[in-house]
Amino acid sequence: MTDKRQDVRNVAIIAHVDHGKTTLVDGLLKSAGVFRENQEVQDRVMDSGDIERERGITILAKNTAVFYKGVKINIIDTPGHADFGGEVERVLKMANGVVLVVDSFEGPMPQTKFVLKKAFELNLPAIICINKIDRAEARPEEVVSEVLDLFIQLNAGDEYLESPFIYASGRDGFATLDPKVKTDNMEVLLDSIIDYIPAPEGSFASPFKLLISTTDYNEYVGRIGIGKIEAGEIKLNDDAYIVNYNDESVHKRIKITKIYEFEGLNRVETQSSKMGSIVAVTGVEGISIGDTITSPDDISPLPFVKISEPTLAMTFSVNNSPFAGIEGKFVTSRQIRSRLMKELETDVSLRVQETDSTDSFRVSGRGELHLSVLIENMRREGYEFQVSKPEVLYKKDENGKTLEPMEVVTIDTEQDFIGSVIEKLGQRKGKLLDMTNTQNGYTRAIFSIPARGLIGYRQEFLSDTKGSGVLNSEFDGYKEYKGDIPKRNLGSLISFDTGVTTAYGLNAAQDRGVLFVSPGAEVYEGMVVGSNAKGMDIEVNVCKRKQQTNIRSAAADEALKLSPPNIMSLEELLEFIESDELIEITPKSLRPAGDRKSVV
Repeated sequence: MTDKRQDVRNVAIIAHVDHGKTTLVDGLLKSAGVFRENQEVQDRVMDSGDIERERGITILAKNTAVFYKGVKINIIDTPGHADFGGEVERVLKMANGVVLVVDSFEGPMPQTKFVLKKAFELNLPAIICINKIDRAEARPEEVVSEVLDLFIQLNAGDEYLESPFIYASGRDGFATLDPKVKTDNMEVLLDSIIDYIPAPEGSFASPFKLLISTTDYNEYVGRIGIGKIEAGEIKLNDDAYIVNYNDESVHKRIKITKIYEFEGLNRVETQSSKMGSIVAVTGVEGISIGDTITSPDDISPLPFVKISEPTLAMTFSVNNSPFAGIEGKFVTSRQIRSRLMKELETDVSLRVQETDSTDSFRVSGRGELHLSVLIENMRREGYEFQVSKPEVLYKKDENGKTLEPMEVVTIDTEQDFIGSVIEKLGQRKGKLLDMTNTQNGYTRAIFSIPARGLIGYRQEFLSDTKGSGVLNSEFDGYKEYKGDIPKRNLGSLISFDTGVTTAYGLNAAQDRGVLFVSPGAEVYEGMVVGSNAKGMDIEVNVCKRKQQTNIRSAAADEALKLSPPNIMSLEELLEFIESDELIEITPKSLRPAGDRKSVV
């Protein structure tokens, strides 16, 4: 017998990056009365991580819930960036439907297509929310047509073509059925969720089964498993088993010590919870994403979605520079290994492999952003280590031919810059697929390009478009190797000595290229302190001091004029270094280190 939970709706918010998912959730929470009228609430309240708030992107999926008209609506806020697609794939298993958020000006973007495709594969009904209609350049009617075109392109069934369209402004906190009519709340969207998203179905009487879609950790209660109850009722102190659909060796007996349901931004403890609820449970040490917590009466596991494989890899190793251990708290291989293994527990798209050396680990991810966020988190936690340049993961087909990961890149830029973009991407084996002119003098160009062709390009792209261009990429599978790509034309300026940089030494060195350090910076022999346009590695003495004499020249010494140093971010450094170079990562510093064998 199949039962329905009419008092519950489970919905995931999906969208391309920066289309306003998290801000829209803010509006839903306010409309449902989660916050007091006089309560101060920060923007993007669901983005709790420092990096999430700084970058304005969602990295980890979050759960919240609101009560509206007697129905509990569990809301899952998902990442929009392609590098965190693994997060989207697995949390959709908790949802019975999705709200697709699309920017009313930009329209559907590459990641819109990705997340929508994942929803279609799971046959999840979709509500289309055209967001940011408060923008002056908003074009909601045209965007509706573009969304319908995308549905047809993805071979969506007829039922998807009948999906409801809602117009909203997450920032102003309103939703409406008519873009010309402004309301003062989100009730139209909340009503649509109740009416259109199906209620969870299953059996209340069957042995309970809970599929773990995400995990958390609390120092008081230990490991926490989060997921949707697919069948039965789970109760406090129940005996249970942890099993896994893809790994028969997983078979562990546990006891449920605590059960939490989501209410607003809080987890509320409960004695029991039934089929259809999204819950967090404790007493589950050793639980992993994709595991099933099941009753002893039926220990068969639930199938789990296959996560897309990584496309980039880099080496994490113990810092062995002359400055090792000065700025970091966690510096040993054991500490670095432990931290990487901990990350595997929550990041299903990440892979960590041991190497021949006990001091280094091979870490694979979905893209540069995916790996750089991990690095940034580790350095903020006090870790000190070295990383190599990201390298693409190749495959072989049945005939032994080399295959490489490909990306579909969508670029929006002013017409004046499109020529430079086409030229640069052409040099990187990019193939122009389509080009159209959009409103406001912008041109949209779509390219097919090897993933390795994007390494080192994003920063160059921003410079070429004077910061006004937007670049989005989407993984497009493995295809035949496209040939060699010319290496960067820049060489490195490498410190000749260990010591403290001086204005005199830097002044002499800046004629050779662009410097990365200021006067008074500590450097060591072999450290990369700048770049040059000659394409070779050159030694420079940036610690050199002017010889003092007791004879004053007739003409007074002129004040030294130093150009401002180019202080690069982590992403820029990952793009700048060569395969024989490393970056020293510490809580306070990012230092590129070169291979001194080739210096002149």
